[in-house]
Amino acid sequence: MKQVLQNNKSGSVTVEEVPVPSLGDNWVLVRNLCSAISAGTEKTKIDFGKKGMLSKARSRPDLVKQVLAKIKTEGLSKTLATVQTRLSSPAPLGYSSAGEVVAVGGRVTGILPGDRVACGGAGYANHAELVAVPKNLVVRMPEGVSFEDAAFTTLGSIALQGVRLVAPQLGEAFLVIGLGLLGQIAVQLLRSCGCNVIGTDLDRILVERVGRYGVKGIPVSDDTARACMDITGGHGVDGVLICAGTRSNNPIELAGEVTREKGRVVVVGAVGMDVPREPYFKKEISLCISRSYGPGRYDPAYEEKGSDYPFGYVRFTEQRNMQSFLALIADGKMDIQSLITHRFSLNDAAKAYQLIEGKKTEPYLGIVLQYAVKPSETAVLVKRIEVAPRPVDSGKVAVSFIGAGNYATASLLPPLKGMDAVDLRGLATFSGRTAKGVAQQFGFAFCASEIEEVLADDTVAVMIATRHNTHADFVMRALQAGKHVYVEKPLALSVDELAQIHHSFRHAEGVQLMTGYNRHFAPMTCQVRDFFSSVNSQLVVNIRINSGFIPPDHWIHDPEEGGGRMIGEGCHFVDLACALTGELPKSVYSICTSRGDKAPVTQDNLCVSMVLDHGSIANITYTSEGSKAMPKEYVEVFGGGRSAMIQDWKEMSLFEGDTKVTNHKSSSQNKGQQNMLASWIRGLQNGKPCLAYETQMRIALATIMAVESLSIGLPVSVDINVLEDESANSSSPV
Repeated sequence: MKQVLQNNKSGSVTVEEVPVPSLGDNWVLVRNLCSAISAGTEKTKIDFGKKGMLSKARSRPDLVKQVLAKIKTEGLSKTLATVQTRLSSPAPLGYSSAGEVVAVGGRVTGILPGDRVACGGAGYANHAELVAVPKNLVVRMPEGVSFEDAAFTTLGSIALQGVRLVAPQLGEAFLVIGLGLLGQIAVQLLRSCGCNVIGTDLDRILVERVGRYGVKGIPVSDDTARACMDITGGHGVDGVLICAGTRSNNPIELAGEVTREKGRVVVVGAVGMDVPREPYFKKEISLCISRSYGPGRYDPAYEEKGSDYPFGYVRFTEQRNMQSFLALIADGKMDIQSLITHRFSLNDAAKAYQLIEGKKTEPYLGIVLQYAVKPSETAVLVKRIEVAPRPVDSGKVAVSFIGAGNYATASLLPPLKGMDAVDLRGLATFSGRTAKGVAQQFGFAFCASEIEEVLADDTVAVMIATRHNTHADFVMRALQAGKHVYVEKPLALSVDELAQIHHSFRHAEGVQLMTGYNRHFAPMTCQVRDFFSSVNSQLVVNIRINSGFIPPDHWIHDPEEGGGRMIGEGCHFVDLACALTGELPKSVYSICTSRGDKAPVTQDNLCVSMVLDHGSIANITYTSEGSKAMPKEYVEVFGGGRSAMIQDWKEMSLFEGDTKVTNHKSSSQNKGQQNMLASWIRGLQNGKPCLAYETQMRIALATIMAVESLSIGLPVSVDINVLEDESANSSSPV
């Protein structure tokens, strides 16, 4: 399929062939017939992309701060490679479209293939021939509403949410500042509420345009405030809707000047927000910033997982705002056609962006992209795109990827690309445009949006780097397809999932399973292990992780999606303790801090004690409450008159008796990713796994049992035989 993409590095806009996006259980696959360009938002994105690196840095100091912090911990070369990778990734454009439903996920109700729908959402309702959109951002179109009109539904919902917040009443007077597309829609909405409306803008053409809706237009000037006061008989307007897009503070100042006592000001656009206290304080003006389409925006549970808000408590959600706007169009209360100034075919999308960049000196407002299909025409679903087609090289290890997130593109793909023994075959991601961009960058033979394309290929090994809740299923499917498997941690989220993997592995012949415990292969881990290799006594290991705070609504905390931080990241340190001692977990006991009336099992502030099978012990302290100024990871090992210390994988000290044997410092971290991948590839070549299967299963089981220990408040044994029982009984997850 074709999709409009922007190069983040150059800002250039192109139309590319990419695989059709994958369809999730709560998602709807739609073939677009029209999509609307949000000139203000998309121009900002294009302008940022066209800036040089220095200008980008100046405009986004928050990102610069992140880059500097990454340089400090991971070094300059790796950080620059990460930045270049992200800048080279293509970005989707558009967030408001309309078309026909091609397919629906298994948990979608009320929408069927063939339905005419409007779609919303940045990253979802893009300028593309086919889009996969969460069900709560899809609404059926009323009869009589055209695809062109419906393509503006998301933009209309943004204006509608602003109008709802300003709470208009019959006969009230309102000023709309900024008469671009959102402002033009807003004045129509306010007029439909029976309000007297004044509109102002720097552009006289836009000011004149609102006259057709019965709105009094005033060009922005030094006399704008006085004109508003004159129109309202000196009382001031009841409310102001700021729809402008500018860094200037003038809109917020003007709003305070013309609003009556106890009036309302709602900010819809992106404007300067240095609020002058005097007028807002003296007149007790209410100031509110509208959150895009409405309740549900930025809530993953609503947007991605399909959880709706109760109708009686949240009358107008994102989806219900979209439905309301379409109903207004159907009732003839919104004139969308008068807003459309340009129409382009999808193939000519670059010309549309030249228009909003100013390369074409002509006025514009509503811009529609049209797709060269007819209603009810059968959609062609191309799920695989050849990027650099070539036969499988029998002299190399053919590796395919499932998932291409930040970790995969920054830490896994760069070292693999540099290995002569590796042939990167296929890349499958949920988003077809991500697959295409990353595949081109790293030289994959093909890209796809469905993992079946990868599993059906002559690939020898499959690497899984997706979100945690998909790992177990993808591992089992790859094993059943006879592929060697590398999976990023965690291997699974429950005992039941581990048991299913165990069952699949036992019935797969000649395959290897590898979990991405990279610290196991870090040079400092190897040096410490060698240092204690001649010690006959048991070891004591202390590992402290100053992990940093992650907001409670982050997906990692979701027990169904991320599994929590102990399972998601803590498994690394269970493995590290095993790597340092050469032993495996025998039992585990965990305690955590209490958060009052919140969930007692937080998983991000806990202590885990492990007894290992030859008598060594390990203590893991994992906290998110520490200072960022303190190093993240600190490891100590004691035994046989020797001690060792590793600090943040940049500093290591070894001690024997009264003597410091070695003191090593590095300018950058080395957590072992490159060594791990090289060892894994060698293991595939010579048939000898670099990490034993039982070791991985015991580590994964111990991590899950650590969370179980938190729940019951008792030590728990780590017995791999439980996987046999679970597999036989098909019990529910822990």
